[in-house]
Amino acid sequence: MNRMFLAKKDAPGRLGGLAPVAIVDIGSNSVRLVAYEGLSRSPTPIFNDKVLCGLGRGVATTGRLPQDGVDRALAALRRYRVLCDAMEIFDISVMATAAARDAVNGPEFLAAASEALRAPIDLLPGRREAELSALGVVSGFWKPDGVAGDLGGGSLELNEVKGDKLGLGITLQLGGLALMDMSDRSPKRAQKIARDMLADAKPLKKLAGRTFYAIGGTWRALARLHMRQRNYPLNVMHNYVIPARDAADFAALVERVNADSLVSIGAVPSGRRPLLAYGAVVLEEIIRVAKPKEIVVSANGVREGLLFERLDAATRKQDPLIAAARELNILRSRAPQHGEELCEWTGAFLRSTQLDETEDEKRLRHAACLLTDIGWRAHPDYRGEQSLNIIANAAFTGIDHPGRAYLALAASYRHLGPDEDVGPQLRTLASARMLDRAHVLGATLRVAYVITAAMPGILPRAPLAVVKEKLVLTIPEDLADVANERVNGRMKQLARLIGRDFSIKVR
Repeated sequence: MNRMFLAKKDAPGRLGGLAPVAIVDIGSNSVRLVAYEGLSRSPTPIFNDKVLCGLGRGVATTGRLPQDGVDRALAALRRYRVLCDAMEIFDISVMATAAARDAVNGPEFLAAASEALRAPIDLLPGRREAELSALGVVSGFWKPDGVAGDLGGGSLELNEVKGDKLGLGITLQLGGLALMDMSDRSPKRAQKIARDMLADAKPLKKLAGRTFYAIGGTWRALARLHMRQRNYPLNVMHNYVIPARDAADFAALVERVNADSLVSIGAVPSGRRPLLAYGAVVLEEIIRVAKPKEIVVSANGVREGLLFERLDAATRKQDPLIAAARELNILRSRAPQHGEELCEWTGAFLRSTQLDETEDEKRLRHAACLLTDIGWRAHPDYRGEQSLNIIANAAFTGIDHPGRAYLALAASYRHLGPDEDVGPQLRTLASARMLDRAHVLGATLRVAYVITAAMPGILPRAPLAVVKEKLVLTIPEDLADVANERVNGRMKQLARLIGRDFSIKVR
């Protein structure tokens, strides 16, 4: 049998032991299908599709779902049924939110939608939607602290989140389509409506000086425009941070000008552009009322919250970054156990140097060690570049953008060496301390790989440590022949970075 041709369930690029799951989200503006590789602490989408149907258009004023939106939604749902069958996905959760909840013809639509998709539909109450949105933030951030705000087409859900603890969520009729209808397409009138509704919103009372986690397509579109105006070096929306004052100023700009005149407006689908001003109105009012420290974009929301809720308690407690790095290590490295050994080996080395590490720096180093071999299939001249690009743009959660820069740079330095001009734009995201640690870790990994050939079992027997102010690599006698001039060269690079002399000992 030719092993190059495998059944799709045997695809070597997929993790074993996981059954795919899908979520269909029938929202007020869009209908979306997201299929995931399986239930895990860091679920990876294998297919993601949306159709802007505008189901919530006019509901706030007419009380009915528009017929053209219903027709588009039902066509999308029939298509999603075919795609789920093709992907052999049998675990499908379907949810509907504000538009179907508020419209008088909502029950009729949901019956037709269930028939089109051949699956039951869960109509989420507003408070339940707020709970799941906040759980999405818990799933996607490491120790979140603030308020999750999910802006859809028909409603805004708010819920406090601190670590894995949630507050009591609320829902407000402040979705982009609803606000556009109620204000008769006047951003100025919309501002007064938003101000009145947000004045007594309890979750916002405790937001001062904390983080507001912005969820929803309209806010992501605003953040993408902000990112393009800054010529930002990453194209990753999750955990994109905007200081509150800057976010308020940008929101005011979006409210004032025609959307089509904004820089990089081409990055926003035409169907979403009319909602930008109303999303900006709500965001500006939240900042004015609650005075958060920063606005942080969350790509995780109700769908990811639902998946997170289904995990067992032990899995929910896992670090999402380490979980994702372990999965990529399994899928793309030559020997996954070697990555795990690197974590212990580099940790012992850094302790001997007396270079202090915070808890967050330890978890970043752990992830970097797991990811350092993912580019080995590339040509040697491009392994550093490929590793940098994969890590910088990976679908990781639980990590901020400076942390991404550190991981990407450390993996690149492991291939290219500390003297190479690697990722000049990406380096602007990292602090001087993080850049130094990326250089040191990359140089340390270069020593490890040249004595192990990326295979496990050697590092535990070959400690690297600073002993009496000298960098010392100790190699067991049966491996003495690996200590050649190449090892000497890499030891010299590392010793220079930490300001030490070096020696290699055989015992």
